[in-house]
Parts: sequence; structure tokens; C-alpha cells
Amino acid sequence: MTVRRASAVDAGRIADVFLAARAGMAYLPRLHTDEETRRWITGVVLPSHEVWVACDDGGRVVGFAALREEWLEHLYVAPSEQNAGVGSVLLARAKQVRTALDLHVFQANGDAIRFYERHGFSLLATGDDNEEGLPDAHYRWTA
Repeated sequence: MTVRRASAVDAGRIADVFLAARAGMAYLPRLHTDEETRRWITGVVLPSHEVWVACDDGGRVVGFAALREEWLEHLYVAPSEQNAGVGSVLLARAKQVRTALDLHVFQANGDAIRFYERHGFSLLATGDDNEEGLPDAHYRWTA
């Protein structure tokens, strides 16, 4: 597996990973069409975030992390690659390029909460200030 900075040509596969990963989160309401999500990845996320992609041995994007200042805005792994270390590799890269990271995670996403806590993140607060209107948690990691 390799990790590299994303480019515009990765937009389609990043959107595929995002959509597939979120499709497995049954608690999430569907607020946007796939096409709206693809436009958002291409027109908003890639231009305004530092995006890293994890690629398998064939060069296929299997996960991504999107950073904006000290925020880990997104970390998603293709369902077929989950629990294989992809998320850990992406998170390690994010920690290499930042001295602190904040993130929000849905409280219903117990696997993600355990993942972040295992990697040294601490709970700061809970709330529901997100587009989905669901309970979330604010976590922070510092070097």
C-alpha cells in the first residue's frame, strides 16, 4: 500500500470510497444524491483540503483522509479494505503532517470511536451540530 497526495484525477474513486463507506452506515440519513456528492468531492473537498489517498498494490484508491487546518474532516476506507490497516496508515500520515488533529465522529459509529481512541484521540465534547442532525463527538489528538 502507498499513501500519496490526491489529485483531481482521484476525485471519482474518492467519491466511490466515500459513498460506499457511508452506505454501510445505516443510521445516516441520505441527504444528497450520488451526483451531488461527486460534485462536492470535485469542487469543494479536493480544492480546499489537503487530501491523502491510500492505494493498493495496483494503484487503486482504497481510502482517503481530508485535512483542513487542524481538522481531520474525513477519513474513509472502502468497505472491502476495512480492518486491513488502511485507516491506520492514513491516520499516521495525517499525524506526520500535523501536530494536533480535531475531528467529529457520529456517536453511533462505535467502530470509528474505538479506532480513534486506540490511536490516542481524547473526547472533548458531544453535540449534534452536523448536517445530519445526529449526535456526534469531538475528539482531539496532540503530538
